[in-house]
Amino acid sequence: MIHLEDYTFQLGKIKDVNEMNINTRKIGILGVGNVGSHCGYTLAAYGGADELILVDTKKDKANGEALDLMDSISFLPNNIKVKVGEEKDLSDSHILIISAGPLPGINQSRLDTLEDTLNTIVHSIDNIIENGFNGIILSISNPADVIADHILKRTNLSPKRVFSTGTSLDSARLRRILARELNVAYKSINAFSMGEHGSSQFIPWSKITIGNVGIEEYTRLKGIRLDFNSILEETRYAGYDVLKGKGSTEFGISQAATDIIRAIFHDERRIITVSTLLNGEYNQRGVFASVPCIIGKNGVEEIIQMDLRKEELMEFDDSCNVIREYIKIADKYLEV
Repeated sequence: MIHLEDYTFQLGKIKDVNEMNINTRKIGILGVGNVGSHCGYTLAAYGGADELILVDTKKDKANGEALDLMDSISFLPNNIKVKVGEEKDLSDSHILIISAGPLPGINQSRLDTLEDTLNTIVHSIDNIIENGFNGIILSISNPADVIADHILKRTNLSPKRVFSTGTSLDSARLRRILARELNVAYKSINAFSMGEHGSSQFIPWSKITIGNVGIEEYTRLKGIRLDFNSILEETRYAGYDVLKGKGSTEFGISQAATDIIRAIFHDERRIITVSTLLNGEYNQRGVFASVPCIIGKNGVEEIIQMDLRKEELMEFDDSCNVIREYIKIADKYLEV
């Protein structure tokens, strides 16, 4: 039998609550236009952070977004602090989202926005690093692969801690299209795009499964005929359907970013297709491209090296060569 004095004795050994080390998860967002502001809301709604710092050259816009976010918090299950700051205030963020720069126009590719994006972000990146930033950078700005490469070179951070959402959103679009064509639930489909977050991306069909069944076997068993080339083209340009309809993409990309951030904060070691620096994987070196990666507390914990078919490796090589050509253009800004 335990007596009250036993509890009293034990309580005397417990440290004061003020001595507890409770870490808050702080996320900075550089650029709070349509994409950045939606990232902020999605993070607040899904409990992805404890504190958000919004930074934009348009101070009134950043302030308005912060106030609007704070007005929503009383309706959400999680409490979160939202502040407007300067670039120096991002230095102690655990994760920094780069979402500054223009969206591509209807008649532009993402690659066409390269120089405008670089002109928007390079000085900000330098200022943030000079103020001691040492966290993880998740880049959304387009062209995704080239900008991530440039940020890494500009910051000298670990390649594990600088990467882009890449084709994580394209992969979601692919699953949407396949769900429609096959009349099955999204979550029954394991499908992803690789390579450039752009028009040279490709689909490794040999690795796509419906449930646990390869897509080629599944369609044969079900008597379904898919036009793989048509699905690839629809996936490549799905973002432009959104642009034509509403002028920007917001919900999908903000959810993709939040999904990655949750995997980092919870050390999920979940496999997500993101754009990361390749160092010999898939016979590629010194180029950012989207491949399946294990995402955990350190960022890109590991790149998954799959056995692709010869023709798939050739498609990946072609996509990486497109990215390399634009990396050469971006490298000129390292001299500025």
